[in-house]
Amino acid sequence: MDNSHTIFGRFAPSPTGPLHAGSLFAAVGSLLHVRAQGGLWRLRIDDIDPPRAAEGSVAAIEATLKAHGLRFDGNIQYQSHHIDRYEKALQTLEDQGDLFHCACTRPMLSPNGSCQNGCASKSHAKRALTSLRVRVPPETVIELNDAFLGPQNWNLGEQLTDFVVRRSDGLYAYQLAAGIDDAAPLTTQVIRGSDLLDSTPRQIYLQQRLKLQSPEYGHLPILKDQHGFKLSKQQGAPAVDDHFPVRNLRATLQALGQPCPPSRLNDPESLLDWSVSQWDPLRVPR
Repeated sequence: MDNSHTIFGRFAPSPTGPLHAGSLFAAVGSLLHVRAQGGLWRLRIDDIDPPRAAEGSVAAIEATLKAHGLRFDGNIQYQSHHIDRYEKALQTLEDQGDLFHCACTRPMLSPNGSCQNGCASKSHAKRALTSLRVRVPPETVIELNDAFLGPQNWNLGEQLTDFVVRRSDGLYAYQLAAGIDDAAPLTTQVIRGSDLLDSTPRQIYLQQRLKLQSPEYGHLPILKDQHGFKLSKQQGAPAVDDHFPVRNLRATLQALGQPCPPSRLNDPESLLDWSVSQWDPLRVPR
């Protein structure tokens, strides 16, 4: 770790396939925001869900970032290398009485995904196929000032209560792993798509219960296809064409609402260097 820096951003894709335009959009936005503040930008592979992993994804992600001049600092980080962090966190939550076993199947859950069958008051500890959920008191309110969206407020105890931190198959839930790895000092700035906006209050709540310092959060708009659907791997979004990095970057900067780089800049590195110097988060569309 370079201790001369105090700002640490990250791009954290899952290894489920190559990057698409929406992924590139998030990567560029996060890089520009942290580099404009003199911080470091890291690549973290969120690989805690092996059944969803696609062979060759990490190499493809790295190749696309390199082709587009998106240089990350340090070595690639892998969530799968830090299982001890998540186990320690679960033990802390357990010791505090924050966890309960839930035997509900998906059809049994409420529309917001919470347990509605009283598992918190039952003893499922020795039953197979139970998930671990965190108790959220009904009066819990989470507030933050989003870098792009401004003040945000959630009544977590009513809207997103009792969420999963370890799945029934034994895998760690995204909320737990990201909440821990995105806390300071590992990460001080999280810039990602607004499709993850409702994950933020849950992760902040976990950081509070674990006495971790929350990062700055900023949620970028979601890129959509011609039919109005979010660009995603699940929807079959095509991979970024690494043969046209300058064209891709100019389109991404336009979507981010940033100034158009001069036409004389015709390589990825100079485009990004210029864009870092001109970065204005107030121009990012809401």
